[in-house]
Amino acid sequence: MISIINYGMGNIGSVVNMIKKIGGKYEVVSTPEQVLKAEKLLLPGVGSFDAGVKLLRSSGLEFAIKASVSKGTPLLGICLGMQLLLDSSEEGNQKGLGLISGTVKKFDGSKYNLKVPHMGWNIINPTKDSFLFDVVDNNHSLERFYFVHSYYVECDDFCDISGYTTYGNKFVSAIEREKVMGVQFHPEKSHKFGMKLIKRFWEL
Repeated sequence: MISIINYGMGNIGSVVNMIKKIGGKYEVVSTPEQVLKAEKLLLPGVGSFDAGVKLLRSSGLEFAIKASVSKGTPLLGICLGMQLLLDSSEEGNQKGLGLISGTVKKFDGSKYNLKVPHMGWNIINPTKDSFLFDVVDNNHSLERFYFVHSYYVECDDFCDISGYTTYGNKFVSAIEREKVMGVQFHPEKSHKFGMKLIKRFWEL
């Protein structure tokens, strides 16, 4: 059972539809009590860093998420949900969940004459064995996912990085520390590769 955390800033409908497509079981949860009982947690997110943190904190969900992670509950953050797992963001002044050490930074579009936000399909290059990506004969398969974001993650510890993507420079597009995972892209909008990733998470 995947418990999708509804804190007012997630694309809940698309995530639900993706889980249905893989034949997975899900529930939408919005209270600390429900989060603490979850088998697996999925934290979606669309919007600003500070707004997301404030909603999680004021509802008691921040404490419940951290308590669940401490007892080994798998957690997957998507887009803003991934960024909220880190310590802080250039987008605001609030402290993040601090489950993975690092900072969220804004793309400098002028440096490479890039459009910001980074929007559209792009390749994931996994960096290590992962719960989320295929590895075949020690060669990482290339998987395409759909992105919409103006900010990206910088991890303090290289070991927490599970995938890179290139947009001008190489940036972190997937993170993983034990059972805490995050992806910058939207698997729920990424067709067959998104379905494979969500299925892997569901089957953990």
